[in-house]
Amino acid sequence: MEPIDIGIVVSILMVGMVVLGMRVAFAAALAGFIGLLWIFWAKKGYDPEDFGWALGVAVKTAGQVPHSKISSQALSLIPTFILIGYLAYYAGLTRALFEAAKKWVGWLPGGMAVSTVFATAGFAAVSGASVATAAVFARISIPEMLKVGYDKRFAAGVVAAGGTLASLIPPSAILVIYALIVEQNVGMLLLAGFIPGAFSAVVYGGLIVAMALIIPNFGPPVRGFTWGERFTSLIPAFPVFFVVLIIIFFIYNPFGGDAWGTPTEGGALGAFVVLVMALLHGTKWSQLREAIIETAKLSAMIFAIIWGVLIYVRFLGFAQLPSAFSEFIVGLDQSPMLTLVLILLAYAVLGMFMDAIGMLLLTLPVVYPAVMALNGGEFVSAADSAFGMSGPMCAIWFGILVVKMAEFCLITPPIGLNCFVVAGVRDDISVQDVFRGVTPFFIADALTIAGLIAFPQIVLWLPSLA
Repeated sequence: MEPIDIGIVVSILMVGMVVLGMRVAFAAALAGFIGLLWIFWAKKGYDPEDFGWALGVAVKTAGQVPHSKISSQALSLIPTFILIGYLAYYAGLTRALFEAAKKWVGWLPGGMAVSTVFATAGFAAVSGASVATAAVFARISIPEMLKVGYDKRFAAGVVAAGGTLASLIPPSAILVIYALIVEQNVGMLLLAGFIPGAFSAVVYGGLIVAMALIIPNFGPPVRGFTWGERFTSLIPAFPVFFVVLIIIFFIYNPFGGDAWGTPTEGGALGAFVVLVMALLHGTKWSQLREAIIETAKLSAMIFAIIWGVLIYVRFLGFAQLPSAFSEFIVGLDQSPMLTLVLILLAYAVLGMFMDAIGMLLLTLPVVYPAVMALNGGEFVSAADSAFGMSGPMCAIWFGILVVKMAEFCLITPPIGLNCFVVAGVRDDISVQDVFRGVTPFFIADALTIAGLIAFPQIVLWLPSLA
């Protein structure tokens, strides 16, 4: 049996384990280990005397690869970004963001829902976890929307969809993971996420306003705030803007010259600033302890997925599956842009059955080389025509598109994680209600993806300045 045939069989086995309910981390690790053992033993002609040797090599390979990658400095960003989000919640910054957004955009049709979207976008700028964002605003925004007459399903859907913005707006854990897999610059990818993230929030807000104008009694605007109250509301939310500025300056110095430090240092300093704000806000030590515990839990889950999938990724390299898939994609007699669209649609379908991080970790080692192999095609030439750059910029562009699809997967049934989180926080709202509530946002996400494909400048302008 050829290595590529072993790769296909083991990949099918892994997908089967995931569909049957096994966690992605364990399914990928087990499949990868079985595949490594199979390939090494096959090289010895399946001689029973060489099984022990093959087992030893497989164990050694499976043990070394995760450690070498997990010890990467880039991954140290993930716990700090998540910690920033939980500390911001206990520091009262989430409530401050919502109140500021309500006073500034609440006058719009559907104003309370629009306020929720922009507040989640603001919180996403200090939190790298979509799940944390959805959980926090389910407690803050849904009661406020229900008070003014919103349907509970749509109110829950707004929070679940708004929470996905944390996947794209830096600091983003998923962008860091993408950079690790494809070996691209973390800082450039984080920079690239700012404008597309804001663009996504604007599209969400525009959709809500359009629905409020079309549907009678959809969501009344919230008026009566003076300009003085609006400007005063910005003061409690100022730490959020301060943390965002810290991250920007540590990634890219807009005044020219070298950046102030690495993204890792920026994340650590941001966490320290939010910690100080939490202490000044009167946060109790028990709450700080809870923030640290929640950060550790979520970080451990993410690192476990990375650890397991990296074993599978190493097996794919031995099986030569990525190179074979690249040759197949390049050999297709169709437009490279159509190939890109089909790949993104495949992500939309796959996301119905897998969590976002696991999906990217499992697919990118195969899909990314294939997309980058479309040299000279429409995908690469679109970046060329915009900025005269090819490889690295196209990798960034594709990364933002893929992460946006990962956002989409956080709200798609049957395992849209954000929907389950919102339903878990609100006992009066079922997960079926949340899935119904997020349905309109599928249209918004489709429009956002179309915009990012048609106008790559939205993604590439900011990193092109660095």
